[in-house]
Amino acid sequence: MGRKGVICFIISLVMVAPRAFGASSLEEDVRQISTELRCPVCQGLSVADSPSRMADQMRDLIRERLEAGESPEAVKAYFVERYGEWILLAPRREGFNLLVWVLPFLGLTGGAAALLMVLRRWKNHPAPAAPSVDPATLERVRREMAQDQS
Repeated sequence: MGRKGVICFIISLVMVAPRAFGASSLEEDVRQISTELRCPVCQGLSVADSPSRMADQMRDLIRERLEAGESPEAVKAYFVERYGEWILLAPRREGFNLLVWVLPFLGLTGGAAALLMVLRRWKNHPAPAAPSVDPATLERVRREMAQDQS
């Protein structure tokens, strides 16, 4: 391999290495950020999944900001500043938003504990025995039933 071959090999290695070692491409970053943001028009969809014109514009803006050198966190912060926390599909796990992540688990745990307590009470308290009937009353009821059948 000549000197030109070695130089070509090194240049190709330099171009391929960032991709091979996990450096993400611009389009991957755009896709990742747009999956975390809510579309203001389609509200139930992410910007990545929304077919709306607004989502197209938001994806273009994400791409422009990343090309300008902003970090993905800075791009998301821009949208949060502009639209509020609502724009994030998954609320941040800090401050008041932490309740959104914690309360469902606490509710499930509390419900399971209450159910367990009720089941244990039912198990520990058998049904009361039927009251005893005196023989005279029992005989009277039998005679009345026999008369009704005849």
